[in-house]
Amino acid sequence: MALNYIFVGFFLCSFVVAIIRTIGYYFRDFFAETLAITFDKTDLNVFPAMVQSTFDMAETSLTIVIYLIGIMTLWLGIMKIGEKGGAIQVLSKWVSPFFQKLFPDLPKNHPASGSIIMNFSANMLGLDNAATPLGLKAMEDLQSLNKQKDTASNAQIMFLVLNTSGLTLIPISVLALRGAAGASNPSDIFIPILLATFFATLGGLIVTALYQKINLFNTTILKWLGGLTVLIIAFIWFLTSLPQEKIEMISRVSGNFILFGVIVTFLILGLKSKINIYETFIEGAKEGFQVGIKIIPYLVAMLVAIGVFRASGTLDLITGGIKWVFNSMGFAVNFVDALPTAFMKPLSGSGARAMMVETMDTFGADSFAGRLSAIFQGSTETTFYTIAVYYGAINIKKTRYTATAGLLADFIGIISAIFIAYLFFG
Repeated sequence: MALNYIFVGFFLCSFVVAIIRTIGYYFRDFFAETLAITFDKTDLNVFPAMVQSTFDMAETSLTIVIYLIGIMTLWLGIMKIGEKGGAIQVLSKWVSPFFQKLFPDLPKNHPASGSIIMNFSANMLGLDNAATPLGLKAMEDLQSLNKQKDTASNAQIMFLVLNTSGLTLIPISVLALRGAAGASNPSDIFIPILLATFFATLGGLIVTALYQKINLFNTTILKWLGGLTVLIIAFIWFLTSLPQEKIEMISRVSGNFILFGVIVTFLILGLKSKINIYETFIEGAKEGFQVGIKIIPYLVAMLVAIGVFRASGTLDLITGGIKWVFNSMGFAVNFVDALPTAFMKPLSGSGARAMMVETMDTFGADSFAGRLSAIFQGSTETTFYTIAVYYGAINIKKTRYTATAGLLADFIGIISAIFIAYLFFG
């Protein structure tokens, strides 16, 4: 039901804003003289831009799906080998004590535990190509336990919110874009990104736990969260002692080495278990193709709505309103120039990336806005895209409080990013 309101809301808000912009153009002299508000030909062309965005985003959706089908076919085939070879069961057993508390409806040593931990690992390493099919596999495993097949279960919501909080240890793409924009030290936003994304993930966990009445003060949960926090801090400390070139090298080599190592490990375990590896891969790969076809309508619907919302100028209107409010209250407003990236990220990853590049081009890569936009880009996730793809793949129609919890996690990440940016860059 939440996606229904969001979908309709995008179109209705866009229509209202477009009407205002069109009327404003025809009465531009009046508004310029009385309210000092300027309208130009871009306002007159807002409806053509919105309609064109529907075609563009529909085409983009199909391009994404074609790409996803290939990736999902590969990785669901690999996952099937891991499942039959026993690797997933080993992972499930390892994380079972923690997941039993965080996902109380998940049976002990269930294969979903292994799929979830592999998805989280791929996300933290910045391996987006692997993370999506692994996440879809986790959702399918969780769906097998779901008694109401059209309604998101507590376990699915917890997994999706943690997924959309976007915990990433090495934000290599952000560092690369800052380097291309001429930043004097592209990696100076590395620690702020890690801190902001950690708080976003922790915020998502707390919000969802409150919804589901999970006791976060349980000894097992505290031990795991404490241990993960120590590991992240140790990793941050290690990377801060390295020059940027070494960080980029570690990111490229270690992440992909681990990824390929997982594939080889699955193959070895498959040989040890004496399964027909090729036939097992084909069995899993067929599932990947079917999942890819299922998500097409969900992806088209959400991306088209987001495209219309963006083309209407509603996002610019919101940003301008926030700037006016903070100006009126006498607060610093230099963070507002980076907000378009924060607002766009839950809607579109490529759109947020474009916003970040535009902010760095306008204000400078080493400006406060340039750095903050990079932190936003690296510390939040494409919430609506993820919800549309993951739930669409398993035909979930009632998402309950997923969008609310996911957006709250994004909001916590945004607020954290702003405070951390002021702390580091003043």
